[in-house]
Amino acid sequence: YFFYFPKQPQPHTYSYHRPNSKMSTPEAAAAADPAIAELTDQIAKLGVSIAEAKQAKKPKEEWDPLLKEMLALKVEYKAKTGQEYGPNKEEKKPKGNDSQEASDKNKEKRAKKAAEKAAKEEKKRKQREERERIQREKLEKLKSAANEDWSHVFGDAPMIQSATKSEEGVNRWTRIEALSKEMEGKKVLVRGFLHTARGVGKGAFVLIRSSLYTVQCVAFESKDIPSAMIKYMNGVPVESIVDVYGTLTVPANPVEGATQSEVEVQVEKFHCVHKATAAMPFQMEDACRPDLVKETDVGAYDHEANASAEGGRVGQETRLDHRWIDLRTPANQSIFRVQSMVCTLFREYLLSQNFMEIHTPKLLSGASEGGADVFTLDYFGKPACLSMSPQLHKQMAAACGGFERVFEIGPVFRAENSNTRRHLCEFTGLDLEMAIVEHYDEVLDVLGDLFVYIFDGLTEKCGQEIQRVKEQHGFEDLKYLKKTLKIDYATGCKLLREAGVDQGDYDDLSTENEKKLGDIVREKYDTDFFIMDKYPLDVRPFYTMPDPNNPKLSNSYDVFIRGQEILSGAQRVHEPELIEERARAWGIEVETIASYVDSFRNGALPHGGGGIGLERVVMLYLGLPNIRKSSMFPRDPRRISP
Repeated sequence: YFFYFPKQPQPHTYSYHRPNSKMSTPEAAAAADPAIAELTDQIAKLGVSIAEAKQAKKPKEEWDPLLKEMLALKVEYKAKTGQEYGPNKEEKKPKGNDSQEASDKNKEKRAKKAAEKAAKEEKKRKQREERERIQREKLEKLKSAANEDWSHVFGDAPMIQSATKSEEGVNRWTRIEALSKEMEGKKVLVRGFLHTARGVGKGAFVLIRSSLYTVQCVAFESKDIPSAMIKYMNGVPVESIVDVYGTLTVPANPVEGATQSEVEVQVEKFHCVHKATAAMPFQMEDACRPDLVKETDVGAYDHEANASAEGGRVGQETRLDHRWIDLRTPANQSIFRVQSMVCTLFREYLLSQNFMEIHTPKLLSGASEGGADVFTLDYFGKPACLSMSPQLHKQMAAACGGFERVFEIGPVFRAENSNTRRHLCEFTGLDLEMAIVEHYDEVLDVLGDLFVYIFDGLTEKCGQEIQRVKEQHGFEDLKYLKKTLKIDYATGCKLLREAGVDQGDYDDLSTENEKKLGDIVREKYDTDFFIMDKYPLDVRPFYTMPDPNNPKLSNSYDVFIRGQEILSGAQRVHEPELIEERARAWGIEVETIASYVDSFRNGALPHGGGGIGLERVVMLYLGLPNIRKSSMFPRDPRRISP
């Protein structure tokens, strides 16, 4: 609708007019007749009210009566004045002009957008050309530098094919971690990855990395250092392997970003041992950034959601796709050094307690524990599977073979389609089995002391590695007691119920309830590490010894770190008849485990033991949110490479 709001008429003398006389505007008609003036005023006020209602987006039902009233007044106005209410037609802008103006504006907008798009494309083109130019210059610098007769000072070293051997051998090189200010003034030769390189004027600053350690190396153009060498140093691709020879000096201020911050190498020779030729899938600086938030360590794992990350970080799946590069970060170097030390300490302690290391087969004719979650394969026309536990063979060795105390460190395979943060299809098992004299508490005493030995050893021997992990994946130090806390299953369930958790004494513990129990135990006993025994018999494997005092319970136990199970074990059944009875109760055909049962028919020592998941121990000790971070080359239902 067209609304015309005339100016309010000013008081003046009105003159009579003929109805058919031509009047230019309602203001002119109102000036000639007070009645027309009143009519004009009413129309104007109604127009204002309607416009305000529409602007406020009120429903039509509210302002429609006003519109009808205004239209009726306009009809009355025309009857009295002989013309339409509103400005003269000649005063209105031709409709065609409005359309033309709108069309012109659209053309201007389209033209502006096209210009902006063209400008963006031009900018991209220039940026692309600039990158290509820089790359050409780098290549030209390298080519030019290589043509100079300075090969004894800098350049690409010949491929190492073990063609020659110096008298000093490996002693010519100094490990970066050994560089200290006490060596000031000494000549050193170091080898490592080229972490970063930057040119400053006529100088080059490079950071060399070897495992956890980095040192800054500096060179400036001089009579002994040609400009071509500076260009060469700045042009070598990052992550190439380089040899740097020079004098170790102590700078006035500590070098930021280098672990060996009290020293730097004044470069005299610089050679590239192996050049990185492929483009980096991500930058090492991004891969080393601290975590933005602390992730949960339980629940499902979404592969797609972890393909990328925010804040310049690198997604977990991208890391695993290029694991050989991801392993170079200080945090990952530290994680797997801690993992190695766990194995070392595990072996050390058990050897000190008269255990013997054994190696059991991983190719079996049936499921390791009589279960179905196994990887099957064809064994020369016979069905076979990969071992999901060394359980049966370590029992044969310890209890039946007479070795009494045995342990093994080896691969374990589980064909479970579990895409969680704590499950893998292949992991490293730390297994032990031992003869007992009168009670399975003898095993628990060994386990408690074993883990205290491991925790103490990690604190003593891996302090620097633990700190490097904290820098990227912040976590609280593990709390543990020198005398390991032990509670029974019923006590654990009671603690959960007291905290408002629905948990029955004979119901299996869910992952969430295990985590909750870990929090309760930490609060009540000030420890993240504890043992819980006397689990319901129905939730344990068929070879678990029943509790003699309660047939619903068993002589079994789990060990926990930060509310998650890292070891499951029990006193084993060593009577053949009871083994067969328990197997039938589990629906296992006795014929499929005949060789296992038969091994106990010629005398067997009472015994017990347990199986530990190495990756889960490391994950929980270091407070990592995902077991894939503590597995060097993880295998889960979605990943079988690299």
